[in-house]
Amino acid sequence: MPEEIKTHVLVVGGGPGGYVAAIRAGQLGLDTVLVEADRLGGTCLIRGCIPSKALIHAATRLHDMRRHAEAAAMGISLPAPPVFDIRGAVAWKDGIVDKLNAGVASLLKRAKVRVVQGWATFRDGKSCDVAGPEGEIRIRAENVILATGSEPVALPDLPFGGDILSSAEALSLAELPASLAVVGAGYIGLELGIAFARMGVKVTVIEAEERILPLYDARLTDPVQKWLERHGVALHLGARARGFGDGKLRIETAAGATAIPADKVLVTVGRRPRLAGWGFENMGIDPERGFIPVDGQCRTAMRGIYAIGDLVGEPMLAHKASAQGEMVAEIIAGKRRAFDPAAIPAICFTEPEIVSVGLSPDDAAAQGMDVITGIFPFAANGRALTMEAGDDGGFVRVVARRDNHRILGIQAVGAHVSELSGAFVSAIEMAAVLADVAGMIHAHPTLGEAFHEAALHALGHAIHR
Repeated sequence: MPEEIKTHVLVVGGGPGGYVAAIRAGQLGLDTVLVEADRLGGTCLIRGCIPSKALIHAATRLHDMRRHAEAAAMGISLPAPPVFDIRGAVAWKDGIVDKLNAGVASLLKRAKVRVVQGWATFRDGKSCDVAGPEGEIRIRAENVILATGSEPVALPDLPFGGDILSSAEALSLAELPASLAVVGAGYIGLELGIAFARMGVKVTVIEAEERILPLYDARLTDPVQKWLERHGVALHLGARARGFGDGKLRIETAAGATAIPADKVLVTVGRRPRLAGWGFENMGIDPERGFIPVDGQCRTAMRGIYAIGDLVGEPMLAHKASAQGEMVAEIIAGKRRAFDPAAIPAICFTEPEIVSVGLSPDDAAAQGMDVITGIFPFAANGRALTMEAGDDGGFVRVVARRDNHRILGIQAVGAHVSELSGAFVSAIEMAAVLADVAGMIHAHPTLGEAFHEAALHALGHAIHR
């Protein structure tokens, strides 16, 4: 007979949505079980956000050292180019992942959450069987939180395997390819493509749309495209990949078919929720358009069953999943909560970085809003210039209603602008108007001064432009 566990809260999936939900439920005194078939931390920690940012940082350090070996800059020169070992970089990256994975396990233990390793298959809405190293376990729960995450999408002509990589395989290569074709110029493809280009790989990017990062407006993406062009990354826009063989990726463009030499092909055309294999059909849950439909409290159509994160739709971002997980745990504990954020930040860790929070000018126009914008370039920001980050076309842009000056959106492109995202979200969540930001004293010299100056520009009296 299998072991049977009865619990108040069952969380399926140990990613940034699931483990946050479980920790918060445990903190609130709820008897909680978390089931995870892989390592704790999910895609983001194990094979996504964290490892990719680690390799991006290593590639940036390498690129900077190579530049100093080629010519003196800032009074710094190197007598010889640096030696790069991809195995060493991957091992360093894995060390960071291991540390954070252990940290998640420790936090769950502190919150008195029982972690069961294995794959959960639901028999009905409130019970599942888990097959894992502890043997077969049957779990019955009063409340269930589904947090199974998402997986990369393959193309029919480019199935994953061998030299055709998903982002997960690209982050654990034992050897650098001489050439890499990246299919998909969204944020995942460009983040990794830029990192490999900095490592010395010849990178080619293929995108079906007519421009890179098509979900962002062209003014934000232009600095990224210029970086790609300056650093020899070939772009094939309005092109579709049709197959790979004999070391060549076949593509179709408006000008006709052609072939691109490539040792490896990285496919980054999107992600989809992980819906198969869990027995969701036995729970009475019917996906719609590939996602699990939920209400403003992440409740499914079945009482006591919640779904969060990538399962429930865009944006498929770790921080959205974490916020939903925390909220659901509190709802189960009896608190009044709803998921209704004023803004969810989106960041591209490209070169330069892009941040978008709230509405862009085009978004506002599409909704019939009359807006004013303020822009301040990093070329006029002292801190940016001291970091060699003033000549990449970067800026901060503020979008506000014309009638009452309420801030609707803030976007930025430039070095390290990801660190400004918290200030941008705070302004929108707290319903700030332009005068609120303009009236704040921003520390000098910091990149945040560009936010202040952009608000002043929207009001018609920027000081430094």
